[in-house]
Amino acid sequence: MRTEGGFAARLLRSDLVLLAAALIAAGLGAVLVHSATRHEAGSAYLVRHLVNLGIGLVIALFVARLDRAVLRALAPFAYLVGLVGLVLVLSPLGSEVNGSRSWIQLPGGFSLQPSELAKVGLCVALPMLLAPAAERRQRPRPREILLAGAATAVPVLLVMAQPDLGSALVLVALALGVLVVSGASWPWLAGVLLAGVAAVTAAFTTPLLSGYQRDRLTAFLDPSADPMGIGYQTQQVRRAIANGGWGGQGLHAGELTTSGAIPFQETDFVFSVAGEELGFVGAAFVVVLLGLVVARIALAGTRSDDPFVRLVCWAVAAWFAVQSVENIGMNLGLLPVTGLPLPFLSYGGSSMFACWAAIGVVVAVAREERSATGREPVPTHR
Repeated sequence: MRTEGGFAARLLRSDLVLLAAALIAAGLGAVLVHSATRHEAGSAYLVRHLVNLGIGLVIALFVARLDRAVLRALAPFAYLVGLVGLVLVLSPLGSEVNGSRSWIQLPGGFSLQPSELAKVGLCVALPMLLAPAAERRQRPRPREILLAGAATAVPVLLVMAQPDLGSALVLVALALGVLVVSGASWPWLAGVLLAGVAAVTAAFTTPLLSGYQRDRLTAFLDPSADPMGIGYQTQQVRRAIANGGWGGQGLHAGELTTSGAIPFQETDFVFSVAGEELGFVGAAFVVVLLGLVVARIALAGTRSDDPFVRLVCWAVAAWFAVQSVENIGMNLGLLPVTGLPLPFLSYGGSSMFACWAAIGVVVAVAREERSATGREPVPTHR
């Protein structure tokens, strides 16, 4: 029977660099969210963000207690929970925000975004399907790849039906990363990539996207378009980042941030708060923190001899990397606005819970890997 002391000792043998980087990122996010919302809501968003962080940490600790065999056995259940959420959001229970029916309103003023749960489910479901091939020291068979493709296609199609192009792209990138690490041959990888391109093309050329989402793409191609709507928003975001210079205007002193000139700055555009108030140095620190989180997760996968562990780690790393690049890219005007939150930093319970659940999964499998292979840290002699 596992004792609390035993679990605490095993937790301390986990990747403390990863845990520290993720925790610092979430703490910095609380500071940025407060700065973006204090002018209109006081400390309300800060308190909610910290509550979300606390719940996320509890989720991570609970998941980290599970061993690898249990996580592998629970993978189908985690996947199905995500699918059920995606189906429910398309029912009368779902609510529409900014042209996308992506939310389920809960009692007490809370809301849930099932696409975030789907990311966690896919991170464990795809490794469960593809790990047996690597355990046989073979490439995945066509049947296994097709099964993994179907497991990816279902949540992607449900997310596109909302429509939520950003989350759909993250799911496709996540699946592609897992297939690459699994050793799938290049024709299969090319097929997945072409399927993703075809889905994006269909979204752009059919009435699937809402008018609001089309305005986002138009504003990316022509920043002067829609000067009173999304075009204004993206221009203000870039202006805020440019105003920060090297050292920033100071915490709670950003001209555009304190005036509330940027809608949804605490969610989609929290990076612009760092850019304006903390300058290039602060924005670069955010990039380094997220890069460190991704690198440590990928490193845990690289060091593992267990195919399931390796694929889980690379799935989470691909998710965090793609979503971070997209969010920061849309803040800098390099990528279209898709509404993806910045992992750990953006305000929002669903994103925070999902990110910490993923950290818990990585800690669970990587910690057990270190113990099973005897790669324990060498004790320090006093």
